[in-house]
Amino acid sequence: MAQEMTLKYGCNPNQKPSRIYMENGQLPITVLNGKPGYINLLDAFNGWQLVRELKQATGLCAATSFKHVSPAGAAVGLPLSDILKKIYFVEDLGELSPLACAYARARGADRMSSYGDFIALSDVCDLPTARMIAREVSDGIIAPGYAPEALEVLKAKRKGTYNIIQIDPDYVPDSIERKQVYGVTFEQGRNELKIDNSLLENIVTENKNLPESAKRDLLVSLITLKYTQSNSVCYAYDGQAIGVGAGQQSRIHCTRLAGTKADNWYLRQSPKVLNLEFVDHIRRPDRDNAIDVYISDDYMDVLADGAWEAIFKVKPEVFTREEKAEWLKTFRGAALGSDAFFPFGDNIERAYKSGVQYIAQPGGSIRDDHVIDTCNKYGLTMAFTGIRLFHH
Repeated sequence: MAQEMTLKYGCNPNQKPSRIYMENGQLPITVLNGKPGYINLLDAFNGWQLVRELKQATGLCAATSFKHVSPAGAAVGLPLSDILKKIYFVEDLGELSPLACAYARARGADRMSSYGDFIALSDVCDLPTARMIAREVSDGIIAPGYAPEALEVLKAKRKGTYNIIQIDPDYVPDSIERKQVYGVTFEQGRNELKIDNSLLENIVTENKNLPESAKRDLLVSLITLKYTQSNSVCYAYDGQAIGVGAGQQSRIHCTRLAGTKADNWYLRQSPKVLNLEFVDHIRRPDRDNAIDVYISDDYMDVLADGAWEAIFKVKPEVFTREEKAEWLKTFRGAALGSDAFFPFGDNIERAYKSGVQYIAQPGGSIRDDHVIDTCNKYGLTMAFTGIRLFHH
């Protein structure tokens, strides 16, 4: 480990010089392979904090897929059903470790956004996880360690240039953090708020039912939000984020964006999508893009004559708006977290359309009564956490 690391450039090629350094002590990372850049390292450090806290909160190994300083997906290491293995395209990898399941979930939630991600793992990277990563388009990985055979697989990625970072899991940062904007130094206490089940005790709705699985999903959502650019909301289900809405100026736009991602995640599990027959040797990104377009209103872009033949063996039927609506009605039990209060009940209305049953948000709006009434209309369970999770 060193005290500083010189980087090629900052956020953009014209931003030189660039480096990371410690004012006191040594950097908590060792670069085992590649030459990570400025944005890579922002993603790495944010992602590491997220998975570290997920493991502390749930007791399960965790993974996240970061892009542009927000998670595209995050998950804990629960087993995968046969359907999830198929939609995450890992059914051919044999037995998967819990850590590999965590990354399959984190990557698979929003494969379009995860293209070229930076990965963070809570545990030592094992061979099954490395094999999964090896065939995805990714910029790098951070983990507390690597099994020798896993490191060998990852070092061969991207013609030997794949960024591999090992972080000291015992590193504790200073309690005060600083950054400069326009030559002015900003200083604040680190957000060391512990997110656990105690934040879910103030249930304000008529429905007080909050099973352990829902508590776990709400923790996944809230911890994900802690490292997502605000405004942000996160839909979660079965131990993983299924829709993240980040960096929107309006909270309803966050809720709509994340809800659409959650809808797409569930639509990919429909028989119409599962039965798509792709041409042999189609590139993974091309297949992911085709699925994304097929379930959208722009489906003719992949179904028009002269277009579908390059993607599918057999021309698929249109997945009609009515069919999609009927399929989405079969999904219930999702959890929704918000990094700040919901100002209006329209957020609840939109969340309900995407299968949300459990909600955690700070509360504190002058319209809390309206938001609670909207939850009661649908029989939803909502907890006021009393804490805000802005991240910039």
